[in-house]
Amino acid sequence: DRLARSGRMRLRCAIAIVALAATTPALARDRLGVGNDWGAFRDAAVPRCYAIAMAADIPGKSRETTPYLTVANWPRRGIHGEIHVRLSRMAAPGRPVTLSLGGQKFALASGGIDAWAPDRRGDAAVIALLRGNGEAVITATARDGRPVRDVYHLAGAASAIDAANLGCAAP
Repeated sequence: DRLARSGRMRLRCAIAIVALAATTPALARDRLGVGNDWGAFRDAAVPRCYAIAMAADIPGKSRETTPYLTVANWPRRGIHGEIHVRLSRMAAPGRPVTLSLGGQKFALASGGIDAWAPDRRGDAAVIALLRGNGEAVITATARDGRPVRDVYHLAGAASAIDAANLGCAAP
């Protein structure tokens, strides 16, 4: 069972990389670490490093895109620990996108299919809670009025975030 789970996790991370690559100019070239449902990668050409997880599969749930959650570092831009969420369905304009994590709720800034913490303090608060166990749940209302609910398992998040931080640390 452990071997099967490891294979599924590697496949999920590979799909997440492809999903991220489809929305960004360059594909991550260096794998920094993979564990549980999370992976850490570095794209030295940009440069950037990020921890990433795909949302858990929910049977029968329709999706417009492959949902994922990242914690990214962009050293040249002075950005460290930026939260980004790709939703499974396009969010309705003007409707809230919420991240529930560790018994707390965070309102996210959204732009259609994507959402972010509204500021660096929000990023830091979310990252601190991502390091725990359990789940992170993103909720929203889709353009068609249906609910959006994307669930992320947190096992492996702390290690992936640390690997991404080290991957883009100044020499």
